[in-house]
Amino acid sequence: MILPIVAYGDPVLRKKATNISKDYPNLDVLLTNMFETMYNAYGVGLAAPQIGLPIRLFLVDTSPFAEDEELSDEDKDALKDFKRIFINAEIVDEEGESWAFSEGCLSIPDVREDVLRQPKITIEYFDENFNKHTETFEGLIARVIQHEYDHIEGVLFTDKLSGLKKRLLKSKLNNISKGNIRVDYKMRFPNQKKKR
Repeated sequence: MILPIVAYGDPVLRKKATNISKDYPNLDVLLTNMFETMYNAYGVGLAAPQIGLPIRLFLVDTSPFAEDEELSDEDKDALKDFKRIFINAEIVDEEGESWAFSEGCLSIPDVREDVLRQPKITIEYFDENFNKHTETFEGLIARVIQHEYDHIEGVLFTDKLSGLKKRLLKSKLNNISKGNIRVDYKMRFPNQKKKR
């Protein structure tokens, strides 16, 4: 089932999400719905707060990046096969010299800005079967994970912009929160009542 994506301005996007246990109700259905929602919106990552749930869960599928002509074959292969579910994730290390890359967000449609992030991360997380992993990722995969991880920390990519950039985006962000925007996927805006 395709779920509405929560728009900028909704308080759930600012909450630090809480851990879940392996008996979280209907987790398999939730994961299926989240993947379906993400693919419907042409995203490469989706965090639970973006569908209104303040829980530490996000998923990533970087295969669309593998189409990028400018990438090496090695990078394309890594991106093409990277699909992962992260539950109760904690980034334990970030290293390397920060690099800029143009980021967007399904909760903030039609806004893309260069964001500085470190190129290498080590993250601890549980998969969908609640097996624990500690892994290190680099490059675009690390960046997508960092972006989604920020969502479970209550942080948006626009928070990482300069004061000037934030001021320039203010009216655009206000319009998004009011629903004054056209998108080709289901969204829920802060001033709309939840449908039960």
